[in-house]
Amino acid sequence: MLASLERYSDSVFRTLCYRHGAELTFTEMAHVNSFLNNNKGSLQKIEPKDSTPVQIQILSSNEAKLDRFLTRFRPFKGFRGFNLNLSCPSKDVIRQGKGAAMVKRATKTSKLVKLIRGHGYTVSVKIRLGLNQHEKNNKLYLNNLGGVDPDFFVVHAKHAGQASSEPEDDSVYPECVEAARGIPVIANGGIETPEKVQSLMEMGVSGVMMGRPAMGNPAIFDLLKNEMGFNDPPRQVPRAADLGQEYKDLFDSIGGDEKYKFRFLKIVGRRRAIY
Repeated sequence: MLASLERYSDSVFRTLCYRHGAELTFTEMAHVNSFLNNNKGSLQKIEPKDSTPVQIQILSSNEAKLDRFLTRFRPFKGFRGFNLNLSCPSKDVIRQGKGAAMVKRATKTSKLVKLIRGHGYTVSVKIRLGLNQHEKNNKLYLNNLGGVDPDFFVVHAKHAGQASSEPEDDSVYPECVEAARGIPVIANGGIETPEKVQSLMEMGVSGVMMGRPAMGNPAIFDLLKNEMGFNDPPRQVPRAADLGQEYKDLFDSIGGDEKYKFRFLKIVGRRRAIY
């Protein structure tokens, strides 16, 4: 899966990654309040451009407002449900009681999940290991995994107080899988090599989600799947220069935002691919 990437995950980038092996993509995160207030920037994040499979990632802690949004919402081709973000480490988001602040609120999360399901939509939940080391040590994240019933969980194996440069704690995955009671668990964070994917699969996860590696190489999904034998026969993987041109062609075809195009072309091929 392609993770939600703020300032990069527009329709063009999502479709490019989908063409090269990502099986599900996610929009940029947006507050439900912003949809209700008809915020132009937020509405553009969920504007359908093509049929690439996508979940809409939302921030919400209020059932009434979420219900109002869902009542207004109309699915589009490619729509695959909603993703509740219990992972965002932003201090502003946390002060509002959203994002990673929701990890310890399993009862509230369960209500939001049931509400989305009640409107007939698929729903996933993305969590971190709590707000800080204290919450991680007390394993509050297991309450969500054990008390909420989404279609799948995504677990980013860090707490919200950790910097992006700090390593993930993959040792939590076996207990996460057990706590999830058969609901698929998708691993997220620090995944760039087939060896890492294999080790996570051996821990019982059902899939992996990648974000930052795809910014530099949107074909990383097929690279990994080729190496692990998931693509049979292996698929051709283009060079970074070709991916840049493919992005431009997609941009012209489905329509994109120049800001996203500038950011992507500036970084594609700049990050190390894998192994």
